Amino acid sequence: MTTYPKTAALMQRGTTFLGCETAILCGAMSWVSERNLVAAISNAGGFGVIACGAMTPELLDAEIAATKALTDKPFGVNLITMHPRLFDLIDVCRKHGVTHVVLAGGIPPKGSVEAIKAGESGIKVICFAPTLALARKLLRSGADALVIEGMEAGGHIGPVSTSVLAQEILPELAADHLIFVAGGIGRGEAIAFYLEMGAAGVQLGTRFACATESIAHPEFKKAFFRASAREAVASVQVDPRLPVIPVRALKNKGTEEFIAKQREVAALLDQGGIDMAEAQLQIEHFWAGALRRAVIEGDVEHGSVMAGQSVGMVTKEEPAAAIVAELMAQCEAALTR
Repeated sequence: MTTYPKTAALMQRGTTFLGCETAILCGAMSWVSERNLVAAISNAGGFGVIACGAMTPELLDAEIAATKALTDKPFGVNLITMHPRLFDLIDVCRKHGVTHVVLAGGIPPKGSVEAIKAGESGIKVICFAPTLALARKLLRSGADALVIEGMEAGGHIGPVSTSVLAQEILPELAADHLIFVAGGIGRGEAIAFYLEMGAAGVQLGTRFACATESIAHPEFKKAFFRASAREAVASVQVDPRLPVIPVRALKNKGTEEFIAKQREVAALLDQGGIDMAEAQLQIEHFWAGALRRAVIEGDVEHGSVMAGQSVGMVTKEEPAAAIVAELMAQCEAALTR
């Protein structure tokens, strides 16, 4: 493997923590971050992360085993904090000796971090922090590292840009804690910038979605190649009673269908046909189905083509190893300049 001395020096805390050669994590993308892409990224020296999403414990068990058959390098598992069987999923990760668990989708529920770290597991916990105050709270609660992700990212997003989050959080916490930066990163020069600010590494999703090893449908990949940054838009919340976490995806008919779905669910609420919990569940189920339609079935008109604003930098299908190498070379060149 080509050496990148300046990059390696700045990434050293991150690579030591992750146990890999390059402190580039792959964001957990539902239906995309599965055994093939995860193993390819880890084999390329990065850090692949399985997107558990709505998987049952049985499905996650099979996915981890299948990933291990494709790589002997470390990889992580991303668990959604609101999953009804979160603690069963944690048990599956412990059984397989997974080295890192990423908790996403909200504040970890009581006892979850402790359950991951119980006994001799040695599992490291990574959490998402959208604010400085929450970052401090998560570190006090036992998180070993944090990902700060800006609104430029694909999928579910927060309200603040990556560059602002980095300026708020890195100077305060990066000297004593491991912070990975995510959201809108598409080139190595941006990685160099965040490493120089004190980040331990970075996380990219959109850049890897169209890797050769990604099982995403050819039509899904073509939609990425055609898209520009401005076409990756955040979803609109129609009714204040239905707090929808914004989702960034390519604008299409599915975007309009989501607005219609919210109106339909709000009308059912008005009529007393469903309660709030069921209403929010229907919204989440809509997203899960729409994402699968796009990624697996290739319906890029009506499905949800989740993509970050770095989508304009994804122009061709290439192996994960080539993407990692290009990012590292760009980062090294920027640091050398």
